[in-house]
Amino acid sequence: MKKTVLLVLVGKRKETAVNLQKVLTAWGCLIKTRLGLHTGVMENCSEAGFLFLELCGSDKKNAELSRKVGIISGVESKLVVLEQTDE
Repeated sequence: MKKTVLLVLVGKRKETAVNLQKVLTAWGCLIKTRLGLHTGVMENCSEAGFLFLELCGSDKKNAELSRKVGIISGVESKLVVLEQTDE
């Protein structure tokens, strides 16, 4: 079994969210699961956030999505591939 996830750390959410959302929408067919987390609610909303994206594309397309997300100012990303081989 193989799972590919993209971990995304977002700083300055109010400034980066629009550009990040554009990239995620353009590449949305690769995203099987999306979980977004940030602390605070209402007027205490945090400027930092974390996204967990389970990807279902090819290795090449997943890597390209990771690259595009990573070039957005204020955003850090890490592509993680976990693979379990049957023994």
